[in-house]
Amino acid sequence: MRLFVFGLGYSARHFVAGLADAEVVGTAREAGKAEKDDRVELLAFDGARADPAIQTHLSKSDALLISIPPGEGGDPVLTHFAAMIAGSRWRAIVYLSTVGVYGDHGGAWVDETSATRPSSARNRARVDAEQGWLRLGREIGAPVHILRLAGIYGPRRNALINLRDGRARRIVKPGQVFNRIHVADIAQAIGLAIEAGGAGEIWNVADDEPAPPQDVIAFAAALLGLPAPPDEPFGSADLTPMARSFYSDNRRVSNAKLKRKLGFKPHYPTYREGLGALAAAGEGG
Repeated sequence: MRLFVFGLGYSARHFVAGLADAEVVGTAREAGKAEKDDRVELLAFDGARADPAIQTHLSKSDALLISIPPGEGGDPVLTHFAAMIAGSRWRAIVYLSTVGVYGDHGGAWVDETSATRPSSARNRARVDAEQGWLRLGREIGAPVHILRLAGIYGPRRNALINLRDGRARRIVKPGQVFNRIHVADIAQAIGLAIEAGGAGEIWNVADDEPAPPQDVIAFAAALLGLPAPPDEPFGSADLTPMARSFYSDNRRVSNAKLKRKLGFKPHYPTYREGLGALAAAGEGG
């Protein structure tokens, strides 16, 4: 496989790390300052300025992974590279989106057929970007797979580290749940989507158990032998507008389609397995 990655960030790097035999080229905002990986050739793309070599590598690649979020002007990859992408033949194009596109469903379960009700400008931009990629796929006859990711955690990015650093809080809003996914299971889903081919589809990538955020923090504290932070009622909690906005959406995201059609088997079916493995590896210590 010859893979091109727009936005070699946390999730994309974990996927690339598990590839046994692939040629990988990826972009970073400042390629010279990005974390190095001997298996990946890095090129600069900051959403406006792009390394001219990107065009050459796109023409030689057969799989495309996009993990750059849209900005105020729309999807930067589509804006700058749609014509170049249209000029190549692709075994698969995978776009990393977010379950935030569903918006609020009052805590009910949602699947890929559920209505998108984005409650923020950033998630409305995600819906537009998804549609742009699906439209491009139809126009050029390439399978475009949209992966809607739940809240991402994994090594160096988890509740254990937040507790260690004194940043963990137990914000309690009755009935509120959040959906999560371990970065290793995102990597699995990306691989399954690339291999799936077909006409391309939308897939929810979440673990099996949406859960109240305060329960996750309490479990992480128990793993570390620490007292759990005190409950903070959501209504009176001192939160930034961005943090408060996350609590405006409440839904339970189903991964049943990904399991049924692509054989997804999460390594970490719930936050308990995921945090337990991270604690055993020394995270938060």
